[in-house]
Amino acid sequence: MFDKKTVEDFDFAGKRVLVRVDFNVPLDERKVADDTRIRAALPTLEYLLDQGAALILCSHLGRPKGVTPEFSLRPVAEYLERLVDAPVYFAEDCIGPKAESAARALLPGQILVLENTRFHDGEKKNNPEVAKQLASLADVFVDDAFGTAHRAHASNVGVADYLPAVAGLLLEKEIRYLGQAIADPKRPFVAILGGAKVSDKIGVIRNLLGKADQILIGGGMANTFFKAEGYAVGDSLVEEDALEVARALLEEAGKKLRLPVDVVIADDFTAEAGCKTIGMGPIPDGWRILDIGPETVAGYARVIAEAGTVVWNGPMGVFEFPRFAVGTFELAKAVAKSAAISIIGGGDSVAAINQTGLAERVTHISTGGGASLQMLEGQALPGLAALLDK
Repeated sequence: MFDKKTVEDFDFAGKRVLVRVDFNVPLDERKVADDTRIRAALPTLEYLLDQGAALILCSHLGRPKGVTPEFSLRPVAEYLERLVDAPVYFAEDCIGPKAESAARALLPGQILVLENTRFHDGEKKNNPEVAKQLASLADVFVDDAFGTAHRAHASNVGVADYLPAVAGLLLEKEIRYLGQAIADPKRPFVAILGGAKVSDKIGVIRNLLGKADQILIGGGMANTFFKAEGYAVGDSLVEEDALEVARALLEEAGKKLRLPVDVVIADDFTAEAGCKTIGMGPIPDGWRILDIGPETVAGYARVIAEAGTVVWNGPMGVFEFPRFAVGTFELAKAVAKSAAISIIGGGDSVAAINQTGLAERVTHISTGGGASLQMLEGQALPGLAALLDK
């Protein structure tokens, strides 16, 4: 299933290794607020350290406009040092003299974290000069950042033009789980899709119609389907320009695609809004759908309980507001209780399962929302394609 070379196909003793990690983690007052992605990288980092390598880590953080101190990776480097049994140093740039001198001084068994790759405009443009300078710091490249595998950037695709490039353990694990789920799932195969927009998941739905046994829809994207069916949806979020596509998908899917049968509606888009649960029907003006209702939760949970494979991406409601996060939490519990092979991707879905305290009962929690979606669409990932074939 996995046809790329990995860290297990290479001798790293005495080598300087450039590792593309996904340390794009939330910060709160310059401190790491969620270390899920950092911990996910540890098996690869520890494997390489045990091999006698010197590690040079690169990552982006946020969406900075040029050099933006609030998006510095220094707090992440300091946090990483608490998790590994190795000295961790920080370079104030990812290319140029500061990065070069820090990389030259690095010894086997040590880690250097480079500054945010997106401080340079050429990173997102896959600029060959940025890629060449990054690659010059090391002898070999390891890509372990599934979260950016769907992007062709200098730090994950461009560097592979200048260095031998192999997959890290996390990247391999992500591809194996998601690839297996799509190519040869244990059945019944159930996909749960939520989030705000149908347009973000048109490709996913189309691809899964030929693979999944059931597709359970929730979140704001359900509103567009409701309107496509002819329902009045009040002030609910609707993608007007996606209505024709939604109608076509409903016709194509038949009974395979399931929509909520009851919803929680609110009289305002705030955490304190007045709300009530109604069976799905015309939504009054001034009200909007913000969550799935208990009957829908129960129906979806029954489908999940009988599943062989469950893939979930996207919340069922306005997850940011506690009273409209109930549907998302209840489905998280259903997935955790299921005996199915379960794979969860997307920030809010992952946050929900973490907050239930049941994350350990999920087969695989993906570190990449966009990359997961691209795989579910059946598209190639540039970050994977750039690596050496076995």
